Amino acid sequence: MLERERIIEIVVAVASVILMLGVMIGIGSEYGADNGTLSPEGGELLVGAIIGFIFLLTAVGLVLAFLLNEPEDGLETDDDPDAQSAA
Repeated sequence: MLERERIIEIVVAVASVILMLGVMIGIGSEYGADNGTLSPEGGELLVGAIIGFIFLLTAVGLVLAFLLNEPEDGLETDDDPDAQSAA
């Protein structure tokens, strides 16, 4: 069985990808021409959607890292390793 944190990460990632696919399908259906090509406005929106998706996943990754970080994992320490080696 998967850990709780792993399930949360999977659900958030799948939801983000489904959102992106929905946006891309919406842009394609709204700005697609009759011959199957995308209009210039649709192309600009598609590039904006891809950039937005990158920012969305970056924000989601930072939020998940902040929320799922447990102090006993040893990821955040108050000890300075340089000060310990100098002593």
